[in-house]
Amino acid sequence: MENPAPVPAGAMASGQGNAGFRLRTIMTWALLLALLLGLFSRMDLDFALIGQKLPFMLGLRLSPDGFIQGAVLTLVITALAMLFCTVLGVITAAGRLSSSAVAFGCATFYISLFRGTPLLVQVLIIYLALPQAGIVLGAFSSGIIALSLNYGAYLAETLRGGVIAIPRGQTEAAMALGLPRGVIITHIIAPQALRIIVPPVGSLFISMLKDSSLVSLMGLWELNFLAQSYGRSTYHYMEMLTTAAAIYWLMSIVLELFQGRLERHFGQGYQRLGSPR
Repeated sequence: MENPAPVPAGAMASGQGNAGFRLRTIMTWALLLALLLGLFSRMDLDFALIGQKLPFMLGLRLSPDGFIQGAVLTLVITALAMLFCTVLGVITAAGRLSSSAVAFGCATFYISLFRGTPLLVQVLIIYLALPQAGIVLGAFSSGIIALSLNYGAYLAETLRGGVIAIPRGQTEAAMALGLPRGVIITHIIAPQALRIIVPPVGSLFISMLKDSSLVSLMGLWELNFLAQSYGRSTYHYMEMLTTAAAIYWLMSIVLELFQGRLERHFGQGYQRLGSPR
């Protein structure tokens, strides 16, 4: 019976280094979290009130009119806005890269308009000003449209940046081999561009999750609206706003973990040797 091939010492050291790095990271997080919790424990917070309102803020209970509320409503608004934003961003990025003057002009005009005006103003225009033009939209649809239009402009530029970062020689080589344009895009350009695109897109979507709090201005019973309402009615703003902040943070951490998995998937061939992560 042959002896198994010896494991290279470098590989063993790399594995031990990865484990040690993760352990030190977890310990650092635990220490900082303990310090943060210790800070809030000195504020004499009413934890009984937090426990009473938490199911409503998490969205485990329906609103009085039978509609979803709290964090669940925040997630639904964010998920729908992500979907429409992605479609809009891809179309706009294609126009931005197009050789057609009309497509390029439409794409750049849209990007300039929605990146150059505040999201809050866009939300108010869509919900409050459009009725003057005979266009009446509900609060739910207005919030989704505003988030999609605003973040679609940023996403388009992020996607364009990922595409133009791929050396043109790779596309030319694929065309010289006679590969169809669809194959070039899906099998050569997209996998390499996604490695560059995923980190900034993940940051955009996390920002969108937090900016969804702006729909509270339209009376939707999402997380921020409930936190302010409960704080106003109980005179315990610190408890309610801190709870809302913690829920937003937890939802952001979930998105960060998903982003990390995508980064590792699309960056498998690009990781530096000896990297501790």
